[in-house]
Amino acid sequence: MAKDFNVERNSDAKKVPKRIAFIKDRTRARVRQEEEEMVMTVPNLVAKEIIAFEILIIVLVMVSLFVDAPLEWIANPEHTPNPAKAPWYFLGLQELLHYFPPIVGGVILPGLVVVALIIIPYVRINLKTDGMWKDYPQKTLIGFLVFVGGVTVVLAMFHVYAMLVPTLLMSALMLVPYFVRREGGVIGWLGTRPLSWWVMTWFVVMAVVLTTIGTLFRGPEWRWTWPWNGIY
Repeated sequence: MAKDFNVERNSDAKKVPKRIAFIKDRTRARVRQEEEEMVMTVPNLVAKEIIAFEILIIVLVMVSLFVDAPLEWIANPEHTPNPAKAPWYFLGLQELLHYFPPIVGGVILPGLVVVALIIIPYVRINLKTDGMWKDYPQKTLIGFLVFVGGVTVVLAMFHVYAMLVPTLLMSALMLVPYFVRREGGVIGWLGTRPLSWWVMTWFVVMAVVLTTIGTLFRGPEWRWTWPWNGIY
């Protein structure tokens, strides 16, 4: 004779020792994975770097096949070119040496730039890659104005207008998202850029400006010369 069973829900196994489990066919446990703010360097970053490196090599090979290298005459110790220019990738440093003492323009400033590019991405405000003005905008504004003011004074004292003008323009561009709050468009995109992005952009702009000036606008005795004069 079958006994009657009463089905009830209870989490205490001692009070209800006989338990029934309902298992649906083809049922799998699902784990919801939250979106991570960071990804692994390998393969996410390394794969992209390898592809970019291969594309760069292909472009350089194609250019070298169709464009001759701009070589000058054979080196002659009796004939020193005026001005004696370094390779193009060192002309930015050579331009700095025109304004600052050798130890400052050749060692201290490049060293500080390299250290800043390494350290700034790990600053607390950049760990979440949020916009520069998102957290504590007033304190950030005060620190930003103090730093830019100090840099402006130093560059003005040494008459380094080649760096002063781009720095002021970059600073004005950085202030636009603070005073004009927009979600979309170019201004909204600028507002999402972290401090590390701005520092790297400033470094690239300075390198391009100084290299361009040293390549095209410096003539004999490292004087300013317009490129269409044919003397540089």
